[in-house]
Amino acid sequence: MSGRYAFAKGLKEVRFLFCQTGEHSAATRSFLSRAYPIMKKNNPSTPIMLREAQGTLPKIYARYGLGQEKSQSLEGLSDKQIEEAVTQLVKNESS
Repeated sequence: MSGRYAFAKGLKEVRFLFCQTGEHSAATRSFLSRAYPIMKKNNPSTPIMLREAQGTLPKIYARYGLGQEKSQSLEGLSDKQIEEAVTQLVKNESS
């Protein structure tokens, strides 16, 4: 499981946006409570930011070098689907 959260070398930052109380962000909160410690342990020098704001739809942003950024909505996804989306986003270098 730990290899799953090994970030790409070119990844500079990961940001999660979600609502701290909304039902639409429940799976994202569940995923982060389970996976954040593993992600941080395996990538101690990469900032992983959690941004909570009332009414915010869940989304992840991955910032790569030279200001390139990819994002993906996490709305409506299950914990497992979020894990797959995050794993794919943080392992792929921006092109």
